[in-house]
Amino acid sequence: MRELRIVGLLSRVEGVAALDPLIDRIVGSVNAVVRPRAVRDVLHGVPIGHPLHPAVVLLPLGSWISASLLDLVPGTERSARLLVAAGLVGTLPASLTGFTDWAELHEQQKRVGLLHSAANVAASGLYLASFLRRTPGTGRGKLLALLGLAVVSGSAFVGGHLSFRQASGANHTEHVPHLFPEGWQRLVELDALVVDQPTHVEVSGQPLLVVRSGDGVEVLSDVCSHLSGPLSEGRLVGTGADACIECPWHESRFLLATGEVVHGPATAPQPRFDTRVVDGLVEVCLPGAG
Repeated sequence: MRELRIVGLLSRVEGVAALDPLIDRIVGSVNAVVRPRAVRDVLHGVPIGHPLHPAVVLLPLGSWISASLLDLVPGTERSARLLVAAGLVGTLPASLTGFTDWAELHEQQKRVGLLHSAANVAASGLYLASFLRRTPGTGRGKLLALLGLAVVSGSAFVGGHLSFRQASGANHTEHVPHLFPEGWQRLVELDALVVDQPTHVEVSGQPLLVVRSGDGVEVLSDVCSHLSGPLSEGRLVGTGADACIECPWHESRFLLATGEVVHGPATAPQPRFDTRVVDGLVEVCLPGAG
Protein backbone atom coordinates (compact mmCIF):
# COMPACT_ATOMS: atom_id res chain seq x y z
CA MET A 1 0.00 0.00 0.00
CA ARG A 2 1.41 3.40 -0.97
CA GLU A 3 1.66 6.41 1.34
CA LEU A 4 -1.13 8.94 1.49
CA ARG A 5 -0.48 12.14 -0.43
CA ILE A 6 -0.56 14.16 2.77
CA VAL A 7 2.61 12.37 3.90
CA GLY A 8 4.40 13.62 0.82
CA LEU A 9 3.08 17.12 1.45
CA LEU A 10 4.44 17.06 4.99
CA SER A 11 7.80 15.88 3.68
CA ARG A 12 7.86 18.88 1.36
CA VAL A 13 7.07 21.20 4.27
CA GLU A 14 10.34 20.02 5.83
CA GLY A 15 12.23 21.81 3.07
CA VAL A 16 10.34 25.14 3.06
CA ALA A 17 13.15 27.44 4.19
CA ALA A 18 10.89 30.48 3.69
CA LEU A 19 9.37 29.64 7.09
CA ASP A 20 12.70 30.09 8.89
CA PRO A 21 12.52 33.88 9.58
CA LEU A 22 9.15 33.43 11.29
CA ILE A 23 10.45 30.39 13.15
CA ASP A 24 13.47 32.34 14.40
CA ARG A 25 11.23 35.07 15.81
CA ILE A 26 9.01 32.56 17.60
CA VAL A 27 12.02 30.70 18.98
CA GLY A 28 13.34 34.01 20.34
CA SER A 29 10.01 34.64 22.05
CA VAL A 30 9.95 31.13 23.56
CA ASN A 31 13.47 31.54 24.90
CA ALA A 32 12.56 34.92 26.37
CA VAL A 33 9.48 33.55 28.15
CA VAL A 34 10.88 30.23 29.39
CA ARG A 35 14.19 31.39 30.84
CA PRO A 36 15.07 29.46 34.06
CA ARG A 37 16.86 26.27 33.05
CA ALA A 38 15.23 24.29 35.84
CA VAL A 39 11.81 25.24 34.45
CA ARG A 40 12.87 24.27 30.93
CA ASP A 41 14.09 20.90 32.21
CA VAL A 42 10.70 20.21 33.78
CA LEU A 43 8.86 21.26 30.61
CA HIS A 44 11.15 19.06 28.49
CA GLY A 45 10.43 16.11 30.79
CA VAL A 46 13.93 15.54 32.20
CA PRO A 47 12.61 14.35 35.62
CA ILE A 48 10.39 11.68 34.05
CA GLY A 49 12.91 10.45 31.48
CA HIS A 50 10.91 11.23 28.34
CA PRO A 51 9.16 14.26 26.80
CA LEU A 52 6.32 15.63 28.93
CA HIS A 53 4.32 17.08 26.04
CA PRO A 54 2.59 13.83 24.91
CA ALA A 55 1.21 13.34 28.43
CA VAL A 56 -0.19 16.83 28.97
CA VAL A 57 -1.99 16.93 25.61
CA LEU A 58 -4.31 14.26 26.98
CA LEU A 59 -6.29 16.90 28.91
CA PRO A 60 -7.39 19.04 25.95
CA LEU A 61 -7.79 16.11 23.57
CA GLY A 62 -9.66 13.94 26.05
CA SER A 63 -11.90 16.79 27.14
CA TRP A 64 -12.79 17.82 23.60
CA ILE A 65 -13.46 14.29 22.38
CA SER A 66 -15.68 13.70 25.41
CA ALA A 67 -17.52 16.98 24.80
CA SER A 68 -18.42 15.95 21.27
CA LEU A 69 -19.67 12.59 22.51
CA LEU A 70 -21.85 14.29 25.12
CA ASP A 71 -23.17 16.62 22.43
CA LEU A 72 -24.91 13.56 20.99
CA VAL A 73 -26.76 12.91 24.27
CA PRO A 74 -29.77 15.09 25.16
CA GLY A 75 -29.60 16.95 28.46
CA THR A 76 -25.80 17.05 28.72
CA GLU A 77 -25.24 20.57 27.40
CA ARG A 78 -23.82 21.90 30.65
CA SER A 79 -21.37 19.01 31.05
CA ALA A 80 -20.24 19.30 27.43
CA ARG A 81 -19.62 23.04 27.85
CA LEU A 82 -17.59 22.34 30.98
CA LEU A 83 -15.45 19.84 29.08
CA VAL A 84 -14.82 22.35 26.30
CA ALA A 85 -13.65 24.83 28.93
CA ALA A 86 -11.40 22.21 30.57
CA GLY A 87 -9.81 21.53 27.20
CA LEU A 88 -9.14 25.22 26.68
CA VAL A 89 -7.44 25.42 30.07
CA GLY A 90 -5.38 22.35 29.15
CA THR A 91 -3.95 24.09 26.10
CA LEU A 92 -1.69 26.16 28.37
CA PRO A 93 0.57 23.33 29.65
CA ALA A 94 0.32 21.62 26.26
CA SER A 95 1.56 24.78 24.53
CA LEU A 96 4.32 25.45 27.05
CA THR A 97 5.75 21.94 26.81
CA GLY A 98 5.31 21.77 23.06
CA PHE A 99 6.96 25.10 22.27
CA THR A 100 9.82 24.42 24.72
CA ASP A 101 10.61 21.15 22.93
CA TRP A 102 10.07 22.65 19.47
CA ALA A 103 12.53 25.49 20.08
CA GLU A 104 15.36 22.91 20.42
CA LEU A 105 14.71 20.94 17.22
CA HIS A 106 16.42 20.81 13.82
CA GLU A 107 15.26 23.18 11.07
CA GLN A 108 13.22 20.56 9.20
CA GLN A 109 11.47 19.50 12.38
CA LYS A 110 10.69 23.09 13.31
CA ARG A 111 9.01 23.69 9.95
CA VAL A 112 6.65 20.76 10.41
CA GLY A 113 6.21 21.69 14.07
CA LEU A 114 5.10 25.19 13.02
CA LEU A 115 2.29 23.62 10.97
CA HIS A 116 1.38 21.43 13.95
CA SER A 117 1.23 24.51 16.18
CA ALA A 118 -0.82 26.54 13.69
CA ALA A 119 -3.40 23.76 13.51
CA ASN A 120 -3.59 23.63 17.30
CA VAL A 121 -4.14 27.40 17.47
CA ALA A 122 -6.92 27.12 14.90
CA ALA A 123 -8.54 24.26 16.81
CA SER A 124 -8.34 26.20 20.09
CA GLY A 125 -9.99 29.18 18.41
CA LEU A 126 -12.85 26.99 17.20
CA TYR A 127 -13.34 25.54 20.67
CA LEU A 128 -13.32 29.01 22.22
CA ALA A 129 -16.01 30.01 19.75
CA SER A 130 -17.88 26.80 20.59
CA PHE A 131 -17.77 27.66 24.30
CA LEU A 132 -19.14 31.15 23.64
CA ARG A 133 -21.86 29.98 21.21
CA ARG A 134 -23.30 27.23 23.36
CA THR A 135 -26.69 28.85 23.89
CA PRO A 136 -29.87 26.80 24.44
CA GLY A 137 -31.79 25.96 21.30
CA THR A 138 -28.90 26.35 18.83
CA GLY A 139 -26.46 23.85 17.44
CA ARG A 140 -23.72 26.30 16.53
CA GLY A 141 -21.57 25.45 19.54
CA LYS A 142 -21.77 21.73 18.78
CA LEU A 143 -20.90 22.28 15.13
CA LEU A 144 -17.92 24.46 16.01
CA ALA A 145 -16.72 21.76 18.41
CA LEU A 146 -16.91 19.16 15.63
CA LEU A 147 -14.90 21.44 13.35
CA GLY A 148 -12.38 21.93 16.16
CA LEU A 149 -12.14 18.18 16.65
CA ALA A 150 -11.46 17.70 12.92
CA VAL A 151 -8.69 20.31 12.98
CA VAL A 152 -7.05 19.01 16.15
CA SER A 153 -7.17 15.48 14.70
CA GLY A 154 -5.31 16.76 11.65
CA SER A 155 -2.82 18.39 14.00
CA ALA A 156 -2.33 15.06 15.76
CA PHE A 157 -1.52 13.50 12.38
CA VAL A 158 1.15 16.15 11.81
CA GLY A 159 2.43 15.52 15.34
CA GLY A 160 2.77 11.83 14.53
CA HIS A 161 4.87 12.70 11.48
CA LEU A 162 7.02 14.96 13.63
CA SER A 163 7.46 12.37 16.40
CA PHE A 164 7.91 9.16 14.43
CA ARG A 165 8.91 10.08 10.87
CA GLN A 166 11.27 12.84 12.01
CA ALA A 167 12.10 11.28 15.40
CA SER A 168 11.72 14.45 17.46
CA GLY A 169 11.69 13.53 21.14
CA ALA A 170 12.96 10.01 20.46
CA ASN A 171 16.00 8.52 22.20
CA HIS A 172 18.73 8.65 19.54
CA THR A 173 20.97 6.22 21.44
CA GLU A 174 18.48 3.39 21.93
CA HIS A 175 20.22 1.39 19.19
CA VAL A 176 23.68 1.44 20.82
CA PRO A 177 23.32 -1.68 23.06
CA HIS A 178 21.96 -3.63 20.07
CA LEU A 179 24.90 -2.80 17.79
CA PHE A 180 27.85 -2.73 20.18
CA PRO A 181 29.61 -6.10 20.57
CA GLU A 182 29.42 -7.87 23.91
CA GLY A 183 32.43 -8.34 26.14
CA TRP A 184 35.58 -6.26 26.54
CA GLN A 185 36.78 -4.35 23.48
CA ARG A 186 40.11 -2.65 22.76
CA LEU A 187 39.71 1.15 22.76
CA VAL A 188 42.91 3.21 22.77
CA GLU A 189 46.32 3.49 24.43
CA LEU A 190 45.98 5.37 27.73
CA ASP A 191 49.01 7.55 26.93
CA ALA A 192 47.32 8.68 23.69
CA LEU A 193 44.57 10.43 25.67
CA VAL A 194 44.99 14.01 26.85
CA VAL A 195 43.62 14.66 30.35
CA ASP A 196 40.26 16.48 30.36
CA GLN A 197 40.04 16.59 26.58
CA PRO A 198 36.91 15.04 25.00
CA THR A 199 38.06 12.54 22.39
CA HIS A 200 36.20 10.68 19.65
CA VAL A 201 37.04 6.99 19.24
CA GLU A 202 35.16 4.32 17.27
CA VAL A 203 34.74 0.67 18.22
CA SER A 204 33.05 -1.65 15.72
CA GLY A 205 31.70 1.40 13.92
CA GLN A 206 30.13 2.86 17.06
CA PRO A 207 31.28 6.40 18.00
CA LEU A 208 32.37 6.82 21.61
CA LEU A 209 33.19 9.85 23.77
CA VAL A 210 36.35 9.25 25.80
CA VAL A 211 37.50 11.55 28.61
CA ARG A 212 40.64 10.84 30.64
CA SER A 213 40.90 12.16 34.19
CA GLY A 214 44.30 11.20 35.57
CA ASP A 215 44.53 7.41 35.36
CA GLY A 216 40.76 7.06 35.12
CA VAL A 217 38.76 7.05 31.87
CA GLU A 218 35.06 7.76 31.35
CA VAL A 219 33.35 6.57 28.17
CA LEU A 220 29.87 7.43 26.88
CA SER A 221 28.19 7.06 23.51
CA ASP A 222 29.32 10.01 21.39
CA VAL A 223 25.82 10.36 19.90
CA CYS A 224 23.66 12.72 21.96
CA SER A 225 20.39 11.07 22.90
CA HIS A 226 18.49 14.25 22.03
CA LEU A 227 19.23 14.71 18.33
CA SER A 228 22.49 12.82 17.69
CA GLY A 229 24.90 15.72 18.33
CA PRO A 230 28.62 14.80 18.58
CA LEU A 231 29.39 15.04 22.30
CA SER A 232 33.15 14.85 21.70
CA GLU A 233 32.90 18.30 20.09
CA GLY A 234 31.24 19.70 23.21
CA ARG A 235 32.82 21.12 26.35
CA LEU A 236 33.46 19.74 29.80
CA VAL A 237 31.55 21.41 32.64
CA GLY A 238 32.31 20.84 36.33
CA THR A 239 34.97 18.72 37.97
CA GLY A 240 35.35 15.44 39.80
CA ALA A 241 32.18 13.46 40.38
CA ASP A 242 30.13 16.38 39.00
CA ALA A 243 31.97 16.57 35.67
CA CYS A 244 29.59 16.79 32.71
CA ILE A 245 29.83 16.87 28.93
CA GLU A 246 27.70 19.51 27.19
CA CYS A 247 26.35 18.79 23.71
CA PRO A 248 27.53 21.42 21.19
CA TRP A 249 24.19 21.45 19.35
CA HIS A 250 21.53 22.12 21.99
CA GLU A 251 23.53 22.24 25.26
CA SER A 252 22.17 19.08 26.85
CA ARG A 253 24.40 18.04 29.75
CA PHE A 254 25.24 14.51 30.85
CA LEU A 255 27.11 13.35 33.93
CA LEU A 256 30.30 11.61 32.79
CA ALA A 257 30.29 9.20 35.73
CA THR A 258 26.83 7.80 35.01
CA GLY A 259 25.55 9.17 31.68
CA GLU A 260 22.42 10.57 33.34
CA VAL A 261 20.84 13.80 32.13
CA VAL A 262 21.73 16.88 34.17
CA HIS A 263 20.07 19.42 31.85
CA GLY A 264 17.81 19.05 28.82
CA PRO A 265 16.55 19.25 26.18
CA ALA A 266 17.69 15.61 26.24
CA THR A 267 15.56 13.38 28.45
CA ALA A 268 17.21 9.96 27.88
CA PRO A 269 20.58 9.17 29.49
CA GLN A 270 23.71 8.38 27.51
CA PRO A 271 24.85 4.75 27.36
CA ARG A 272 27.83 4.49 29.71
CA PHE A 273 30.64 2.00 29.19
CA ASP A 274 32.67 0.20 31.84
CA THR A 275 36.42 0.72 31.42
CA ARG A 276 39.64 -0.92 32.49
CA VAL A 277 43.32 -0.43 31.68
CA VAL A 278 45.31 -3.54 30.75
CA ASP A 279 49.05 -3.10 30.03
CA GLY A 280 48.51 0.55 29.15
CA LEU A 281 45.56 -0.20 26.84
CA VAL A 282 42.08 1.10 27.66
CA GLU A 283 39.32 -1.47 27.15
CA VAL A 284 35.56 -0.89 27.26
CA CYS A 285 32.52 -3.01 27.88
CA LEU A 286 28.85 -2.07 27.58
CA PRO A 287 26.70 -4.01 30.06
CA GLY A 288 23.81 -5.72 28.26
CA ALA A 289 25.28 -5.23 24.78
CA GLY A 290 25.11 -7.80 22.02
